[in-house]
Amino acid sequence: MTNLRKWYPLTGAVARPERAVMALSKKESPVDPLTGPRLALAGRVVSMDDGFTVKSDAIVYVDKGFIVSVRERAQPAPSGYEDVPVVETGGTLFPGLIELHNHLSYNVLPLWAPVPKRFRHRGQWSGHKDYRPLVSGPMTVLGQYRSAQGQSPFLPALVRYVECKCLLGGVTTSQGVKLASNAGIQRFYRGIVRNVEQTDDPDLPEAQCRIPDVAAKDANNFLARLQKEDSCFLLHLSEGITNPAQPVSPARKHFLALEIAPDYWALSERFAGIHAAGLLQQDFEVLARHGGSMVWSPLSNLLLYGDTARVAAAKAAGVAIGLGSDWSPTGSKNLLGELKVAWLYSQVNLNGRFSARDLTAMATRDAARILKWEKLLGRIEAGKRADLLVIDGTNADPYDALIRAKETDLRLVMINGIARFGVPELMAQLAPDNESVRVGGRMRRLFLKQESADPDVAQVPLSRATRTLRNALRDIARLARDLEAPRPAKAARRVLDAQVEPVWSLALDEISSCGVELSPRLPFNGPRDFTGPERTARVVAKAAPLLSKILKPIELDPLTVTDDGKFLAAIEQQPNVPEPIKLGLAELY
Repeated sequence: MTNLRKWYPLTGAVARPERAVMALSKKESPVDPLTGPRLALAGRVVSMDDGFTVKSDAIVYVDKGFIVSVRERAQPAPSGYEDVPVVETGGTLFPGLIELHNHLSYNVLPLWAPVPKRFRHRGQWSGHKDYRPLVSGPMTVLGQYRSAQGQSPFLPALVRYVECKCLLGGVTTSQGVKLASNAGIQRFYRGIVRNVEQTDDPDLPEAQCRIPDVAAKDANNFLARLQKEDSCFLLHLSEGITNPAQPVSPARKHFLALEIAPDYWALSERFAGIHAAGLLQQDFEVLARHGGSMVWSPLSNLLLYGDTARVAAAKAAGVAIGLGSDWSPTGSKNLLGELKVAWLYSQVNLNGRFSARDLTAMATRDAARILKWEKLLGRIEAGKRADLLVIDGTNADPYDALIRAKETDLRLVMINGIARFGVPELMAQLAPDNESVRVGGRMRRLFLKQESADPDVAQVPLSRATRTLRNALRDIARLARDLEAPRPAKAARRVLDAQVEPVWSLALDEISSCGVELSPRLPFNGPRDFTGPERTARVVAKAAPLLSKILKPIELDPLTVTDDGKFLAAIEQQPNVPEPIKLGLAELY
């Protein structure tokens, strides 16, 4: 067994037997504490600083999770690094990719292929007849199924799998996996990949995406909630399309409802609208005046609506833009793929308005600024956390190289100065031997041990998580039958105040009310005209067939595009995606 203390000193957090499985405990770091060793990583360094400095041959010095210095190779090492061996990365170093929108729990599901029609807004596709058997039904079963002992056999596997999917795409920060317990407690899973909603880190303010009912009744209360925040407030906004000839579309109502009085808006510099696809040019000007930002998910928008946000208008107005791949049923497999779609859309529809450098900024420095994390993340410079991505090669234009990079081109992914994924020759120097995975037939290493791991997930290797989920999705109809079968009531406890061990399940924001609002439910034209979407559970509750009758075997979505022999073919069959983007995406892979 590897002596982990030799590599990363432990505080004993892994082996606390008294800690309840998946229990909500005192605040602790969701990524490893700042105890990593001194490192010196050499390669071409893309700083993403104000001057977009690129050092063609430099060394990044790291200590206890922080970047100490970035120096040209010819310069002397900082004090204390004279005897630290230089690790030759053989590639180009970028800040780790920051994803501002993803429903990670759903990323075990394959692409909805083909999307059956062109929808106008998000309230439509969740009611389509294909949605329940392909999306909400399988996730309901996975999220609610319990073993005979009362625990979820799939939750630890799902968390492990979707986090590794992030790592294999270069993502070091994303939205998290929401959990709910039988005690009525809700929380976000603390994992290896940074979670924007639950950092448990005073230096990284937690983004908000939860709207209590009282704050969603009217725009005044919503504004009051915004003004209380000191971090980013992520909110689905105007997901759908708007024809300028008919400007008051259902999608755009989500935005118009935020106007409290003429030119007085429930907006602030903390507000970030996810999708914002239904906004017109004048709306982006309003958003910019209030310092708001947006999160762009082009592939998901194109798949569902045949169009996406007016990002050129957003840029012209001065709105900061981040990126999110949304989820695997109607989006990119990872943020590396979303960068490709964004670049293609810019080339095909916007005459190259967004350069490869612009898009790289959206996934690094601009995303950190939207989150109010710019003091610690989004750039490679002294004082920042060592969240790093290394791609193969140092010759081509670095930004263009990132857009064209495949998952097989990723050489290293590091979070808080700890190597989490990479090629064997680098991982052998940076982390204990933990687990292997093949990407495009090539061997890669993962290091998944961490001090603050939830015990159930800590003991699940990726290989077992993959088998568990693959078998569950293939056997999803039987699992649904088991879930539908009446369970005998448990005998009442004799000791009324005995502690009950919490049982955790997935809190699925696209299926049931879980404290995460998809859009502000604000009255627009009177008390009966609400802009928030109807929950899928409410739609299907009336005379809906049993899931066991409609579910069929589903294939587990592969971790990468490289290992998914059907993904690009499925994209080519999507009726709403423009032909040049479909063909261009295939060429980029």
